[in-house]
Amino acid sequence: MNYKNITIAGGGVLGSQIAFQSAYCGFNVTIYSNDQESKNETIKKIDNLKETYINTINSMNESNWASGLADLETFDKDECLNKVLNAYNNIKIELDLKESLKDADLLIEAIPENLNIKGKFYEGINSILPEKTVVVTNSSTLLPSVLSKYLTKPQKFLALHFANNIWKNNTAEIMGHDKTDKRYFDEIVEFANSIRMVALKINKEKSGYLLNSMLVPFLLCAMDLLANEISDAETIDKTWRLATGAPKGPFEIIDIVGLVTAKNIVQEYIKVPSLLNPLFKKMMFPYNYKKMLDLLNKYISENKLGKSTNEGFYKYDKQ
Repeated sequence: MNYKNITIAGGGVLGSQIAFQSAYCGFNVTIYSNDQESKNETIKKIDNLKETYINTINSMNESNWASGLADLETFDKDECLNKVLNAYNNIKIELDLKESLKDADLLIEAIPENLNIKGKFYEGINSILPEKTVVVTNSSTLLPSVLSKYLTKPQKFLALHFANNIWKNNTAEIMGHDKTDKRYFDEIVEFANSIRMVALKINKEKSGYLLNSMLVPFLLCAMDLLANEISDAETIDKTWRLATGAPKGPFEIIDIVGLVTAKNIVQEYIKVPSLLNPLFKKMMFPYNYKKMLDLLNKYISENKLGKSTNEGFYKYDKQ
């Protein structure tokens, strides 16, 4: 791998994190924003990430470690703080798509999780993408084989999916498709490692990848318990934490992910055809998705979207 210049398309929650982490690890980073309003929001996120990285580094100890920032054995606080400042000062935000791509070794697409939006974006870069550029998507649900159809070089395209708070939850799921050249798969594994991620190789395409294939059923089960008034959110979370030793319960996780994202997931399950054999439907889709949707819509209508609005299933101090 000989990557130096990384372009991130989209400066949202994860796009801004990917950009900051890549810059922290010494790469030249450009974020592409499609309008001034998006650029202004990205600037705010980068400002917040600077403070988050600094606060995290200052508070790190053996029991509170962020593996995405340093190794315990060689940790140098001053060096890490300097890397934060260098990252902050050197990230570029570009409104011109062609300019943002002109010398990109790697393009990481982190735009909204919508096939039409992503498809139009890919069709728009085909004629301006440098020959050397490898393209990855941070999509959490769309398979690379579906998105690759919009590109003229599908062999240089695959998925690189990050978890939220990547400086702490430093995983990167890597999944190709049947036309991905193994050379580029291996290069993306190397890149993920170079920005202090734990590269998780996925051998076959799978909707939900690894993390969401396990996480989504867990969250659905919890929401079904609450929607059917079996118990309250606090008790459900407490049950999970105490019984498993997990640091967070399902509703604490949903507040981090965001209630709108949870709603989008539930809506996908509601689309299951109603003509399924009733017994099969009960076995495969045992939850009351309509009640879940009603529950989430109530919270969303009250602007209780999760940590981003300082209230979801729980209240949070203003950031």
